[in-house]
Amino acid sequence: MKISIERGTLLKAVAQAQSVVERRNTIPILANVLIEAEGDSVQFRATDLDIEVVDKAPAQIERAGATTVAATTLHEIVRKLPDGALVTLSADAATGRLTVEAGRSNFSLATLPREDFPVMASSEYHSNFSAKAAVLRRLFDKSKFAISTEETRYYLNGVYLHVSNAAEGGKALRAVATDGHRLARIDAELPLGAEDMPGVIVPRKTVGELRKLLDDDDMDIAVSVSETKVRFATPNITLTSKVIDGTFPDYTRVIPAGNTRRLEVDAAEFAQAVDRVATVSSERSRAVKLQLEEDRLILSVNAPDSGAAEEELAVAYSDERLEIGFNAKYLLEIANQVDRENAVFMFNSSGDPTLMREGNDESAVYVVMPMRV
Repeated sequence: MKISIERGTLLKAVAQAQSVVERRNTIPILANVLIEAEGDSVQFRATDLDIEVVDKAPAQIERAGATTVAATTLHEIVRKLPDGALVTLSADAATGRLTVEAGRSNFSLATLPREDFPVMASSEYHSNFSAKAAVLRRLFDKSKFAISTEETRYYLNGVYLHVSNAAEGGKALRAVATDGHRLARIDAELPLGAEDMPGVIVPRKTVGELRKLLDDDDMDIAVSVSETKVRFATPNITLTSKVIDGTFPDYTRVIPAGNTRRLEVDAAEFAQAVDRVATVSSERSRAVKLQLEEDRLILSVNAPDSGAAEEELAVAYSDERLEIGFNAKYLLEIANQVDRENAVFMFNSSGDPTLMREGNDESAVYVVMPMRV
């Protein structure tokens, strides 16, 4: 195999591949990227056995062929090469080496046979549809902060993507994530062809990798879903992932429907005020108290070890006085999801879950559990 490829194109493809590769693994081939050159393009394939990414890039191919090489090492080399350089990759099966040349730089890397590289088994997909990158980005970006990191409740270690009844009526493509302390539920218009999609839990790592495909707002992403796998594809990159084998809990039970105390506040001002007063909160509890009175909100922290803080905000609130405590980190994460100017909080009592949405928009709903302060 011998190919020539522009450094920027190569870097983008290798960066995507090496981020899938597990740093610590006991199977040497899984640390490698499979490079396959044919026709006028080259494919870079990487896997950790749960996720597989294939990135296709244009290249001048002098000699077709394939080899595998350490993904992280290749990425580091390409990253350090000068901008605009033309990079030549030549594989010699006899010596088991891949030569990387650019200008006066020359590297010789150990390879492993392509036959050893595991290729993810293909799957019959029940549902195939297309969605704009901006739609998928919103679904995953706004929900991923609530993914649980607790390995024992593995079925919460991802975003539950499924078809549901929309708040405004009709059907919606919905993303939900929760860790038991906070919950995010985001709806988007149901794409054509997604009606019979099985509900799947997309793992946290896959959500992170997928984010790299979703930068171009107008790009159409081809989505394929089966009971065991999900695939997202652009014209050049295909990301295939196993889904979490488990049942996502009935999240509708924890979304409060009867909260009547309504607080409307400038989302950016609120986030900044929480951030400021939380500076003195103890690392362990990170507790911040909200005191609600007519048209004013007092945020306070009282940490015996480090000090106290208080800040007052002008808000729209006309219900009876309420004191409620929250973990500052959870409040901040939820407030930072708001794209509109105002955040609306719906309270019931100091011991009940609180609901938050963006203005009157029902398509993004967040729930946060209070804590004693």
